[in-house]
Amino acid sequence: MVSGERFEQSVVVMPERVATDWPARDFASLEEGHFAYFLALRPEVLLLGTGLRLQFPHPRLYRMLIEARIGLECMDTAAACRTYNILASEDRKVVAAILL
Repeated sequence: MVSGERFEQSVVVMPERVATDWPARDFASLEEGHFAYFLALRPEVLLLGTGLRLQFPHPRLYRMLIEARIGLECMDTAAACRTYNILASEDRKVVAAILL
């Protein structure tokens, strides 16, 4: 749930809105294009909530984020949500990509 609204698909949480157009379905389906989605958003850090357990995508999938100097932090979804709330409250430019 985000701001009282329940989502049944992966979402991208930003301070100003929640996007449901991110095409990633689950961790196993992640591709380079799923990470390229965030280049235009230009966050300082992207939090990737990987579901019930922590998983790490192969670096080749998010290389373009590294080159664009966008930090990527992977964590389980609950931790990503908590971390997002903390960073957003500090007015950091943070985006959370939440996989279900």
